Amino acid sequence: MIILTRLVYIRIYDDLPSLALPRLLLARSHARETHLRNGVHPTPGIITIGGDECAAPPQKSNQDIETQMNRRFRKIKFQNILIPALAALLAIAFIACSSDDNSASSNNPDDPGELVVYSGRSESLVEPIIQRFREQTGIDVKVRYGNTGSLAATLLEEGDRTPADVFFAQDPGGLGAIESMLGSIPGDILSLVPEWARSPENKWVGISGRARVVIYNTDRVDPSELPDTLEGFTDPKWKGRIGWPPTNGSFQAMVTGMRVIWGEERTRAWLEGIKANDPVEYAKNTPTVQAVADGEVDVGFVNHYYLHRFLAEQGDGFSARNYYPRGGGPGSVVLVTGAGIIDGADNESQAREFLTFLLSNEAQQYFADETFEHPLIDGVRTSPNVPNVNDLALPLIDISDLGDLKATQALLRDVGVLP
Repeated sequence: MIILTRLVYIRIYDDLPSLALPRLLLARSHARETHLRNGVHPTPGIITIGGDECAAPPQKSNQDIETQMNRRFRKIKFQNILIPALAALLAIAFIACSSDDNSASSNNPDDPGELVVYSGRSESLVEPIIQRFREQTGIDVKVRYGNTGSLAATLLEEGDRTPADVFFAQDPGGLGAIESMLGSIPGDILSLVPEWARSPENKWVGISGRARVVIYNTDRVDPSELPDTLEGFTDPKWKGRIGWPPTNGSFQAMVTGMRVIWGEERTRAWLEGIKANDPVEYAKNTPTVQAVADGEVDVGFVNHYYLHRFLAEQGDGFSARNYYPRGGGPGSVVLVTGAGIIDGADNESQAREFLTFLLSNEAQQYFADETFEHPLIDGVRTSPNVPNVNDLALPLIDISDLGDLKATQALLRDVGVLP
């Protein structure tokens, strides 16, 4: 900065003679014209300015004057180029120093760093446990919340440019859609959950379990009349009594499970049979559960934990309960929420720490107590009235096969369930 100040000083004061020269020449010309008009020949070496005579600069030829002015002009031009150039160099040096400082800060072992999470799980469900992670680690966690399918599409569009380090998905379908973007998860993290609750390619790991159930109105339906499997609901006696949310991701994951377990034709026949029974369509699981309790419909196809939220708020008088199909099958599949680390993530170590925390006793107990989900690690108690996942009639299915949502959505459109 000192060098720049001196350069500006030199430029200002060096330019004064070159700027004064044209004025002196103009004065000389003016004086000569005045003398000639008055019939007076000017005295050599004397000029008149404002009526006073004063010594004029030594006479120079026009060529000498032009040479001097060109020299001055080149000097001004050089200074006009030099000063901005040096200023730019100083700015670059300042930025470089700042970058070095930032790099040093990011490499500072005392700086816990940051983490960017794309979460298909709603903020109301997972923000409290993410906040605990922030408080315990000091890591600056930035979360982008949204629909699992929409976030998966965003990740595919962003590709290598994505700022995300972790994708926390509501279901295996979303994880399967971007599996090519995920890196391998270390074995010490994968081994925390059962084999069925993780990717066979080690690309993602389950965080919590959500069982598919049939919710029924306790005033209008006797549990004994509920069929052993979902296929029983194609019976015409259920006409006008069924509610479902076909646009919901979990519902579509269940239908994907049907395609895997039953095959395409049997799944198509089930969809057509339910459609023939004029089901009432709802946007999500929550309004489906409410509609069953209100008696709008008698049964609905949802995830298990929605009922327990209503029970926690309204007590045992809530007129609906869960039914886990006795015959198992896709109607009792356990869908896992899961998370994967983006391959080449900027904050990979923080991402691994985050996944390890989500599978800790503290976080798993949170999912059991606060969201009423099934914990996936041993030694964590489930919420009252929520059966242990190991006691359920789970279908034999590779959970990673539930990632083919596009084919499921195409089938739903073809049958007329989706527009």
